[in-house]
Amino acid sequence: MRNRVVKTGVATLDELPTGCRPVSIREDRAASSKNQNQEISVSTNITNIAPDKITIPVHADGHDYDVQITRMESLGGHVRAMSDSPLVVVITNPQLVAHVASPAIESLKAAGFRVVVATLEPGEANKSLASVGSLFDQIFPHRPERSTVVVAIGGGIVTDVAGFVAATMLRGVRLVSVPTTLLAMVDSSVGGKTGVNHSTGKNLIGSFHQPGMVLIDVRTLRTLPAREISAGLAECVKHDLIRDAEHFSKLLPILSAVQVQSADVLEEFIAHNVRIKAKVVEEDPTEEGVRAHLNLGHTFGHAYETVSNYAMLHGECVSLGIISSAHVSRELGLISSDEASQMSRTLRACMLPTSGMAFDVDRVMEVMRNDKKVRQGKIRLVLLDGIGKAVVRDDVSDSLVRSAIESIR
Repeated sequence: MRNRVVKTGVATLDELPTGCRPVSIREDRAASSKNQNQEISVSTNITNIAPDKITIPVHADGHDYDVQITRMESLGGHVRAMSDSPLVVVITNPQLVAHVASPAIESLKAAGFRVVVATLEPGEANKSLASVGSLFDQIFPHRPERSTVVVAIGGGIVTDVAGFVAATMLRGVRLVSVPTTLLAMVDSSVGGKTGVNHSTGKNLIGSFHQPGMVLIDVRTLRTLPAREISAGLAECVKHDLIRDAEHFSKLLPILSAVQVQSADVLEEFIAHNVRIKAKVVEEDPTEEGVRAHLNLGHTFGHAYETVSNYAMLHGECVSLGIISSAHVSRELGLISSDEASQMSRTLRACMLPTSGMAFDVDRVMEVMRNDKKVRQGKIRLVLLDGIGKAVVRDDVSDSLVRSAIESIR
């Protein structure tokens, strides 16, 4: 049975139409001074934990937590069950405060928390140490303690940066992640990677800091444009390519139901991907071995993202990176041409780019050499030894890497 929708005085998530923008950028900027560093008053009404639709346990090197696919209105009860802190800091995008994040904030208030909202402006340019400093400036006047819980509500940029704030504030406080984009739901919110970008590359500054829980409410996807849904699908395709050949063979018909946001299909689809990510994280929490497989398409993709000056979405660049990785895999005899073509068709079915790009090859190579996965000066690539089986290679010639970059033209 579906959970009851809590009315909060603004449009609820059930009332938001697919594809709506909760608030315009102009409206958001006008309201940002009001919302920024905002302290929300406390309600004394305690919220019960709503029944969860799907629970996926994650066991990460002694740090166990659950990913709950449920309703955002249950957040306060979940956080209260794990913490007796009087203070919760919500870090979110200012555009999300009035609508998407409102049920979560109201739920936290109802659970008896004093809630402070700190905002992070959208865009990769704001995934920076300067933004971390700005968040601390918003938070510290409210005297957080080590019992304080940080709740991240937003996409991958918010969850990455908020996670880094939680990892470093007072040398570490508890984190709860509430991802609101498909990419964040299936990838960045699970596994404990946090961090920010540097001018020389993406995600070069950060730490591992596992969340205390992750809460996924698929209704938040209704607020996203189709391009953002497609970007998230790149990580889903990646998961099947590295771990589940059988599911990959059935993926094309599933994608149609996902893209029209059939709720039951969408929830199980997200759960499938979270289970893959959780299994890999359990095997290798700090990326000493097999967790590197999750970087399929990312060494190329992060470089494409950097060289494009973040004009392209992360998932779009991962899609191109998967095509480049497939090119290398095929040239090394690890996959067939038919398998490479199948990968390309699936990514195109997700409305993701697979060609038509003309990046400066020398610049891409330079960025790839600064990648955090480089060891002893060698670029390490995640390749495919058939669909469903990933391998890491550091012996790929520069000429073949350059050819792979050229392959997406």
